[in-house]
Amino acid sequence: MALAGGLNGCGNTLSEVEAASLVCNRFKSIEKVRFTPSGTEANLMALTLAKVATGRSRIIVFLGAYHGSGLLFRKGRAGTNLPFKFVVVEYNDWRGLELAFEKCAHDIAAVLVEPMLGSGGCIPADKAFLNAARRLTRDSGALLIFDEVMTSRLAWGGLQGTYGVSPDLTTLGKYLAGGLPIGAFGGDARLMSFLDPANPDSMSHNGTFNNNAVSMAATVAALQSYDRAAAQSLNGMGDRLRRELNNAGQGRGAALCFGGLGSMLHFHTQSRPPRCYMEPSAADQDLRTLLYFDLLEHGMRISPKGLLSLSRQNTLDDCNLLVEGFSSFLDQRAGLLDHS
Repeated sequence: MALAGGLNGCGNTLSEVEAASLVCNRFKSIEKVRFTPSGTEANLMALTLAKVATGRSRIIVFLGAYHGSGLLFRKGRAGTNLPFKFVVVEYNDWRGLELAFEKCAHDIAAVLVEPMLGSGGCIPADKAFLNAARRLTRDSGALLIFDEVMTSRLAWGGLQGTYGVSPDLTTLGKYLAGGLPIGAFGGDARLMSFLDPANPDSMSHNGTFNNNAVSMAATVAALQSYDRAAAQSLNGMGDRLRRELNNAGQGRGAALCFGGLGSMLHFHTQSRPPRCYMEPSAADQDLRTLLYFDLLEHGMRISPKGLLSLSRQNTLDDCNLLVEGFSSFLDQRAGLLDHS
């Protein structure tokens, strides 16, 4: 049915209007929203908008962050990164963030931060850290951008609602459309007016598939289905799974754990989840790879780096199977594990 009106007419559609309304209703910080084909492009547009709106050039990011292709900061910065003037700070280090502002507050356009490092280990932000980012950006005239491409699934209004910290711009990704290609960025009406075609000085935002018919229809269906109750149920199941996995490790005295929040979990080769990103050693990665293949033998697949995200298709039986597979891994590989 989504294709009945054409694959894409390169113009606004009724489903796009409905999708935008659902997004704005869910995220209190978003008064107006624009769609993109991916989270990567959503972050790129948000950063560009921040530079245009502030007239500044520097972007503060955090070690371990991944904001899409060309925006990777695992070892400070990657050679393939886009040529923005990035300032890389340790995650959850509010004092380091303050120092960065003391050095160049006059030229900081934005702070781009995930309220939980996703690919970097599912490391939740300290509320004090996010509050510091909000205070420093507001006081200096910079923008605070929350990358909720991954974390928007963790609560009805994303983690920004859980933390009670309202960013200037928010970026979203494929979760919106149930996994189909999509991205979005939005914020208050004043900021988004920089993209209003009626404004003679507006910045352009072109793209044939920004609002493609299939992804727009999928967004409407997904957001209508993933209501408050569904979000609470899925993330509650993830929290229970994390506790059971950690109980299995602690019961065997293994210095291993699963961190994260709600339906996003990450395997760590230490007894407690980290507060900042740590580049895994070769031994750590070998252990994660071993877990990956052991779980494959039990009929389950997680990311080789240790990340797993539950979907609404998962059941309690799936969770129990994962706990059984992890327990088997602990028992079979006991000689390789740190029990300190």
